[in-house]
Order: sequence, then structure tokens, then C-alpha cells
Amino acid sequence: MSAPARRRAPRPGEALSAEDLATLEAGLAAGRRVTVYLREATPSLGLEAGASARVISVDGTTVTVSPKGIDDQLPYEADELRLSKDAPAPARKATKVAPRTTAARPTTRPAVVPPPVVPHAATPRSETPVPVKAAPEKSVATPALAPETSVKPAARPARRTKAQPAPVSVTVTSGPDDQWTVTVSHGAKKLAKPSDVTADRVLRAIRELGDDVASAAVEDKIEAARAAALERVEALSRELDEARRALDRLKNE
Repeated sequence: MSAPARRRAPRPGEALSAEDLATLEAGLAAGRRVTVYLREATPSLGLEAGASARVISVDGTTVTVSPKGIDDQLPYEADELRLSKDAPAPARKATKVAPRTTAARPTTRPAVVPPPVVPHAATPRSETPVPVKAAPEKSVATPALAPETSVKPAARPARRTKAQPAPVSVTVTSGPDDQWTVTVSHGAKKLAKPSDVTADRVLRAIRELGDDVASAAVEDKIEAARAAALERVEALSRELDEARRALDRLKNE
């Protein structure tokens, strides 16, 4: 029997990785409460950076959460969330070290002059001493030390562009018997159940948009419903007249 897999410790301040998303999905599948934290503040909702949010669902890289204090479910991208509440510590900059140089100092030694040669007393002739020149020593220059190279800080990775919020769509649908409904969706999620509206309100709203094609389509649908309703009224009137005549005949018998 193999040992259970150990869960990797969350990295402070990092965005959710593919492994983190898989861990969140596993926690939801097991029925556990899974919590993440916002990497950036959302002033319009009164949410600060590091605010906690309960995970509702995970769809690819989109995580639907319910932030603390907000009675709503909002979609976020994986790079907008993290597993830990703490923000990452700023990177330290490396201190530049000034190069040190050492000047070369030549070394010289004074030439040694030998004493003059004295002629021997028994020798009748005198000899002129010839001084011997000492060869000067060559000066040895001390090589200069190479300057120390400064350590440059590692370049920070470019920040990814923040994902755009999901679009909001409003759908108007016509049904049988001149029934109209309005549905509002946030991305792929429906915010509420379809609401019933009357045909005249739909026609006014479409005309306000100024779209001639949409207005003509709605008007044709309403006109067809009006004609069907009128035909139904006439049929009911005929049935009512026949029922009244049958009732009169029964009274006269």
C-alpha cells in the first residue's frame, strides 16, 4: 500500500498554478470548504488585497468564488487569486561594490661603484684604474589588481495583464401565446431565473435601442400574436352565440 500524497505547502503571494487549481477541484469534489485570497483590492466592492473568498466552482482557469461579506458569486482568473493571505516580500537590491585599483610602484636600487684599483709598489710603471660600471637592476612593476565586478539583481518577470471581466448579456425570448421573458447572464452564468414581461414593454424597449431590424422582428411577432388572439375571440363568440340559442330552445320547450 503506497503512502498518501503529501499536499504541497502554499507559496506566499503566488498566483494559482495548474496544480493549485487541481487541488481546489479535488477539495470541492470531496465536499470540503476551500478558501482562496484576492491578490489585489477591488474598491468598487469594498474588498481589500488579501480578502478571503470561498471557492464555489473551478472551470479551466476561471474560479467562481463568494468573497467574505459579499452576498454574490463572482468569477476570477487564476492569476488574480492565491492560496495564502500574506503578500510577497519585496526583493532586496544587491549593493554595488566600487572597484579597487592599486597603482604600480616601481622599485629601483642604487648602483654599486667598486673601489679604485691601487697600483703595486714594485711595479715601476703606474696603471690607471678603470672603473667598472655596475649594471642597473630593472625595476619590476607590480601588476594592478583587476576591478571587482558588481553583482546585478535578477530581473523581475514581467507582470501579466489583468484578465478582463466576463461580459454581461441580456436575452429577450418570445414564447407561445404571446409570452415574453428576459434573462440576464454574467459570462456563462445566469444571474437569475427568466422574468416575464408584457409584449408592449418589449416593443418599447426595442424601439429605444434604435435597431430597425430588431424592431421589425418584434412587431411581426406581436402582430401575429394579435391576429391569433382576435381569431380566438371570434371563435369563442360564435360558440357563445350557439350556446345561448341552445339555451333559448330548451326554455321554450
